[in-house]
Amino acid sequence: MSEIEDDDSKLRSGIQSIEVGFKLLQALALSPRAMMLRDLAAAADMNPAKAHRYLVSFQRLGLVAQDPVSGRYDLGPFALQLGLAGLNRLDPVKKARPILSQLRDDTDLTVGIAVWGNHGPTIVHWEESSHPVTVSLRLGDVMPMLNSATGRLFGAFLPKQQTLPLVERELAARGQDDIPDMPRTMAAYEAICSEVREHGAALTRGGVLPGINAFSMPVFDANGHVAMALIALGAQSVFDADWGGAVDRRMRAIASQLSSELGYLGADARAGQDGHS
Repeated sequence: MSEIEDDDSKLRSGIQSIEVGFKLLQALALSPRAMMLRDLAAAADMNPAKAHRYLVSFQRLGLVAQDPVSGRYDLGPFALQLGLAGLNRLDPVKKARPILSQLRDDTDLTVGIAVWGNHGPTIVHWEESSHPVTVSLRLGDVMPMLNSATGRLFGAFLPKQQTLPLVERELAARGQDDIPDMPRTMAAYEAICSEVREHGAALTRGGVLPGINAFSMPVFDANGHVAMALIALGAQSVFDADWGGAVDRRMRAIASQLSSELGYLGADARAGQDGHS
């Protein structure tokens, strides 16, 4: 074996001690609180003496900090700096686009992304299926709060004071519209939002467009806030709009993956944010 090949082999093999020590950092990152040495070592599948040697080095680097009173270990200041640097480099919509493109190809559904803008839920990405539904939506369009899956999703998970003016305006303007499943009162809308939080997603059957079903799934950021909504829609004749159905499961898995990549550690995406009551 040549010297170059030997160097390449070493690079590919990596440094095992770093990978072993990383298990301690991973255990701290996954723990909701600081940990005692024995618990941290057990979580990393390591004996306490060996774990302590790694922790001493990690403390010197600022990756780990130890409370002088309790003796518990937690992530240090440099670990937090690394995390913030990574989050600042993230573009949620950019990360979601290729995954949604794959969803569109696999399911042949029309898919999109919406974020909360100055005027409400705003479409920022849109990909049509091979049999596009009759949709008059364009990039930059704002979805209604009352009868669109995306509007209901943001209404359910954003603080109430943020969405209330838009909801009240639509209730006043559309209270007499003859649209199926259109909430006519604030109480009716809040009941819908409660159901959305219960399911962790929003579903409409012929809401904005007759004969069209739509799912909207929340993607959460590291602070537990909704970063964006993933949308899938299609004709009722081909769109599986059942909770737990193929579309629901696939979209939920994608939303969970993206939330995790954005730093969201919450175990239950269905929990409502403060301010809904």
